[in-house]
Amino acid sequence: MEIFQSMQEMEHEQLVFCYDSVSGLKAIIGIHDTTLGPALGGTRMWPYETEEEAIIDVLRLSKGMTYKSAAMGLNLGGGKGVIIADPRRDKSEALWRAYGRFVDSLGGRYITAEDVGVSPDDIDIVNDETDFVAGLWHKSGDPSPVTAYGTFVGIRAAMQYLEGSADLTGVVVEVQGVGSVGYALCEHLHEAGAKLLVADIYEDKLNQVVEDFGAEVVDPDSIHAAECDVYAPCALGATVNDDSIPELRCRVVAGAANNQLAETRHGQVLREKGILYAPDFVINGGGVINVAQEFNPSGYNRDLALKKVETIGEKLLDIFEASEAEDIPTNEAAERLAEKRIRSVGSIQRIRT
Repeated sequence: MEIFQSMQEMEHEQLVFCYDSVSGLKAIIGIHDTTLGPALGGTRMWPYETEEEAIIDVLRLSKGMTYKSAAMGLNLGGGKGVIIADPRRDKSEALWRAYGRFVDSLGGRYITAEDVGVSPDDIDIVNDETDFVAGLWHKSGDPSPVTAYGTFVGIRAAMQYLEGSADLTGVVVEVQGVGSVGYALCEHLHEAGAKLLVADIYEDKLNQVVEDFGAEVVDPDSIHAAECDVYAPCALGATVNDDSIPELRCRVVAGAANNQLAETRHGQVLREKGILYAPDFVINGGGVINVAQEFNPSGYNRDLALKKVETIGEKLLDIFEASEAEDIPTNEAAERLAEKRIRSVGSIQRIRT
């Protein structure tokens, strides 16, 4: 791939390659846009098959974080880190400390936190080497439950828009990926009376949601094709693509995963198919809202964080209405909302002293 061309096309500021021979660290940090503030975004640990796959992921994820922070009204830019490794096998103190030193070398342009494969315990070790971290146990903690709550609020908003009621009793929801976020989402949905279809590549996680919530297990390769009301991708991105869209038998796509659309044009394809799409960087904004509360002068306040997370439903309803009024797909309506705020703040004249 042409890395600089990709950065230019996606309007990235910086891409940092991090390598440590002692710990085996292979990481990439993407900083997309710092117009609104320092680039905040979690670090993902995943056994990418190729380095190019990791680069593409960090570029897409960091851009999504810019839109997410802007759409949530936060004074933060967008960044992301990816570590090429197996989270069940390759973690070590040395690796996390090495990564922390690379994060620290950026001088605060990038603030990291948890993402797929990374826990608050891991971030605590990163914190031994840098203060530019969030999601610490003694502050906001694991953002996964709050991300899940925001996704639950968003699913209710989508059903409200379609049905005039946010009642989820009997609504069939497919949850693809039942890790930290997916499990917490299942808990909310179960309590609301929804019927759960679930899939995951890890059997122990599936057994837990079956035992706790009476979920029905579906083959992970075909869960998107099962008949349901809501398809909720909560694992890796790009599950909504040219191959999967023709097989979708849902009314709504609304999940916690980042970059659910393989390409931007798939938002329009979903619209033409009559499927309502809740843009991922809006519906999954609960985690970044929660983490951002750590930067309040008065300190972290979980009640305030949850109160702001509940506005995700209102934001989605506004986006659905704008999509209909302007005859554009919902992802485009959401991007316009985020870009408008970035342009507005970016155009303010700087006062020099």
